[in-house]
Amino acid sequence: MTTISKTTSPATQYLRAFLGMFLRDLHVLRREIFPFIIRIVMNPLLFLFVFTYIMPHMSNGAAMNPTQGMAANAGANFSTVLLPGLMAVAIMFSGIAAVALPLAVDFGSTREIDDRVMCPLPTAMVAIEKIIFSALQSVIAAAIVFPLAYYIPSTPVYAHVTSWPFLIAVVVLASLVAGALGLTIGTSVKPAQIGLIFGVVVMPITFLGCVYYPWKALGAIKWLQMGVLFNPIVYMSEGLRAALTPSLPHMHPALILLMLTFFLCLLTWIGTRGFLRRVIG
Repeated sequence: MTTISKTTSPATQYLRAFLGMFLRDLHVLRREIFPFIIRIVMNPLLFLFVFTYIMPHMSNGAAMNPTQGMAANAGANFSTVLLPGLMAVAIMFSGIAAVALPLAVDFGSTREIDDRVMCPLPTAMVAIEKIIFSALQSVIAAAIVFPLAYYIPSTPVYAHVTSWPFLIAVVVLASLVAGALGLTIGTSVKPAQIGLIFGVVVMPITFLGCVYYPWKALGAIKWLQMGVLFNPIVYMSEGLRAALTPSLPHMHPALILLMLTFFLCLLTWIGTRGFLRRVIG
């Protein structure tokens, strides 16, 4: 044992510890895969069923859906507009739920987080592992929601991938940003207030995240169009829109990747500092 510790570099030891923690979380996720899928699918499924299946089959159903007219003006139907938006919502909700909610338990009275920080890793890497593992869950969530958003609507969905590298980059960056946002939320509020955060923070940034409409459709409300640029979900939605439905108006792909990278760095820095403060404190 002594010989191994002398010949093994610290970087290798850290990597083994990181992978061990990651595999442990993966084992727990595999054991709870059914609740995980239900949590991801329920909200998009209900939204799709009501707005893209029930309403189109109703008499005058399109008139009852105000976003249908917006979609027509954008040169598409609402189902096509909704596909990338619902994938962005799935990524965001999965990432936040995978980090913020467990942290509320870890930082609670039981202080289960202390078991994790005893792992032979720099404390900051424990926080990074949470972001990466949540990103994996967000990628799975996007893969599960895509066929739902594509096949359930009664009107055809026109999706076409022009660049697979760009799509992969957007999904990976968006998933990491969602995990970093979850870390920031989970380390910034008290465990007892984590439910309130979903009502006063998560829901507003979702509805103002260009999920149900392209960003350029906000041109008539200029102050709002500029204000939502501080919302990272806007770039998730626009990135998936540019990758999957390029015929719809969307932001420039380079700007999308730049802003997703910026929010990833910013939220990871804020979340890691908050994690270290909560652990040490």
